[in-house]
Amino acid sequence: MTRFDPIESDTRTGNRAIVIGAGLGGLASAMRLGAKGYKVTVIDKLDVPGGRGSAIWQDGHRFDLGPTIVTVPQLYRELWAACGRRFEDDVDLRALTPFYEIRWPDGTTFTAQQDTDAMRAEVAKIEPRDVAGFDKFLRDSAKRYWFGFEDLGRRSMHKLWDLVQVLPTFGLLRADRSVYAHAAKRFRNEKLRMAFSFHPLFIGGDPTHVTSMYILVSYLEKEFGVHYAMDGLAGMAARMAEIVEDQGGTLLMDTAVDEIVVDGGRARGVRLKSGLELGADVVVSNADAGHTYNHLMRNAPRKRWTPARLKRTRYSMSLFVWYFGTKGTRDQWSDVGHHTILNAPRYKGLLNDIFIKGKLADDMSLYVHRPSVTDPSVAPEGDDTFYVLSPVPHLGHGGVDWSVEADAYKAKMLKVLEDQLLPGLSDKISTEIVFTPETFRDRYLSPHGSGFSIEPRILQSAWFRPHNVSEEVEGLYLTGAGTHPGAGVPGVIASADVLSQLVPDAVK
Repeated sequence: MTRFDPIESDTRTGNRAIVIGAGLGGLASAMRLGAKGYKVTVIDKLDVPGGRGSAIWQDGHRFDLGPTIVTVPQLYRELWAACGRRFEDDVDLRALTPFYEIRWPDGTTFTAQQDTDAMRAEVAKIEPRDVAGFDKFLRDSAKRYWFGFEDLGRRSMHKLWDLVQVLPTFGLLRADRSVYAHAAKRFRNEKLRMAFSFHPLFIGGDPTHVTSMYILVSYLEKEFGVHYAMDGLAGMAARMAEIVEDQGGTLLMDTAVDEIVVDGGRARGVRLKSGLELGADVVVSNADAGHTYNHLMRNAPRKRWTPARLKRTRYSMSLFVWYFGTKGTRDQWSDVGHHTILNAPRYKGLLNDIFIKGKLADDMSLYVHRPSVTDPSVAPEGDDTFYVLSPVPHLGHGGVDWSVEADAYKAKMLKVLEDQLLPGLSDKISTEIVFTPETFRDRYLSPHGSGFSIEPRILQSAWFRPHNVSEEVEGLYLTGAGTHPGAGVPGVIASADVLSQLVPDAVK
């Protein structure tokens, strides 16, 4: 076994950095560290960069595995600019109009878009009396965006005083109220309550329990739009990896980290599964925060993020995702756009089954992604590529054996799709891949197979979340969905910005 070379205890004496995980947060952190003068090594167990934002190519189809949209594009422009690059030179963003269509079993539809008057018309179509409530909700959303994202989300929250200072604003904005409860204050109609409260599901949160700060998404979408990156998030991740290498960094793919090496109360490097030990002045973990502290730090003393504490932590729901290609359908299903949300007959009851009871329900809500209507390169000519996602309980609840349930659940999903959106689908499928919660556990080392790490409830947000600078050992930093400011692509990109404010500049 090769030993790592002992290094000085003060990070300012060196310029070596290791980033564990090549997810979007890890790549953004590597770019930020490279811009600060560090020689960065990024290590990931997958064979391609991107983490949950990576892709699988199969039978001529590109299946984007995770995030499907880009919001708050200025975050990426800032990241590229910090590296002396221009984002638009590397990534082709296309604005989506509409953003998505929501459908209910009774035939009601709601089309989300950027134009405010068009959104008022969509609200009025369902419930004219709720138009005034929509205007109030949008104002509420703007206040929470500027405070929750542009203020709290752009700075570290690792000191208790950081929390104490913002408590009055939390109270003023009723952060104790859930997203759903806030929507219920503004909308009479239950369908509109769903349409303006479901967004926390994009970051793994239960809308009936997640803090109402997350209604900020409505303003975020209106102000900056919703975009699709041609070549997908996997293509953007590839550009990010190239920037890291252009900065002099290295990516070690197909390489698993087994442990963060700690000596004298300081992170000194990492030990790989192979036994090789690599030294560093700064260690950044883009692995799930639970995996970081439970596994990678298993031999180091921990005061806050102990196994008992992590066992009590509430994790996000998991996902059942069916990726499939269809033959000769490019001109079929003309009413099905880039994004469609199919609602189950129940909303709050289904959320309760998924998040609280941990029960695999008979009904399901589906998020349908059809990128081939925007980016024909994702499929062979004349064909389509689809990704259909259903929120399901994470593995920590127990009771679901996916080796038994996967085929039956996919069959139920197929019936919903054929009945409500894609008639004749079963005869058109040409290739497919299925991800269950077990895939999320094994592929991404996600505790309980959760889709988005720690659930963003109020007592698991900001200061209460694992900090960007570790409270356990010096020289260790965290980035990505499980740390501040939270899950979702904007959150993980912002976590790298926060991290760069905490890590000292490298010594040249």
